[in-house]
Amino acid sequence: MAGSGKPKGGERRSESTDLGVLAGRLLFSVQNELYRKLREMGFDDIAPRHGAVFAYLPAEGIRATELARLSGQHKQVIGKSVDELETLGYVERRPDPDDRRAKLVVPTSRGLAQMQASDAIMAEIGERHRRSLGAKAYAAFLADFNQVVDHQRASTAGDVPVEAQ
Repeated sequence: MAGSGKPKGGERRSESTDLGVLAGRLLFSVQNELYRKLREMGFDDIAPRHGAVFAYLPAEGIRATELARLSGQHKQVIGKSVDELETLGYVERRPDPDDRRAKLVVPTSRGLAQMQASDAIMAEIGERHRRSLGAKAYAAFLADFNQVVDHQRASTAGDVPVEAQ
């Protein structure tokens, strides 16, 4: 590979420098640990596909369209996840007090308990990496990673989510 980081000829980009591969590895590893620990805590009926709802669900509730926008998932994908979570007892739909035609997705007591458990597990995972890298390096990594995520999302803001294609 050339010094520019771009592969030459028929060479493939190294998996240790391919942003998509690295981000995917991190995502899948964190998800595996998170959902394994959630299962051990009695939340054995949810799956990573529900994470797009839980990640952006405030205690006071949010519209499904806003969940879709924040997560980058298609509205139908979020709607299906919300339907599943409602059936499982993690969320309920309530009228939006600002617009009675709209519904808010609101966590139930079980949903709030799951969210608190997830937050604690994610804090534990983050703390483990902070200790491994050192506080300064970990803070710099998070700042840089957030910049990359923000830049990538901004550059694809008009794209249709893959699930909708």
